Order: sequence, then C-alpha cells, then structure tokens
Amino acid sequence: MKKLLLLALLLPLTVLAVETDYVLVIKDHQFQPAELTVPAGKKIKVVIENHDASPEEFESHSLNREKLIAANASVSIYIGPLAVGRYPFYGEFNEATAQGVIVTK
Repeated sequence: MKKLLLLALLLPLTVLAVETDYVLVIKDHQFQPAELTVPAGKKIKVVIENHDASPEEFESHSLNREKLIAANASVSIYIGPLAVGRYPFYGEFNEATAQGVIVTK
C-alpha cells in the first residue's frame, strides 16, 4: 500500500518534468525553423518531423545527440537542462543545406 501511495505522489512530478514540446521540421533537406529558441535551465522535448521522402540524421556535437529519422516519420529527443548559449545541429545526410541552431535564453 505504501508503494502505491508513493507511486501516486511521484507521478505528477514526471508529468511536470517536460512542459512544452518544441517541433523541428525537415522539409526539402532543411530544418524549419533554422533557429529554435528554448528556455535555458529546463529539460525540453524536441519533436523532429521528417517531411522528406528520404531519411535524415539529426546530429549535434554540442548537444551530444545523434538520431536517425526515417522518411515521412518523426522522433523525439530530450535535451537539457542547458546553459544560456547556442547549440548548432545539422542533418548528416544533407549537411550543406540542413543546418540549424538551438538558442537558449
């Protein structure tokens, strides 16, 4: 019974851990928006939607993230909490055009 009560008390904390989803769209081998502004000091969820007919790989050395997104599919990544700054990312399969930055304020 105590375990059930503890679980019930902790459940709302997991819901509050990530408040807002941020969306990046890959279309025509470009990230939209190319600059995504998010709050500093908070864990966030970024949903990456690939609207292209070919796969893309989200890559960011500064965020320590690498994620393959199939054609016409989406994935979610969790990042943060991050310090104030700029965190560049790119699409590894179309690096010349798929460039972007996450800006924390």
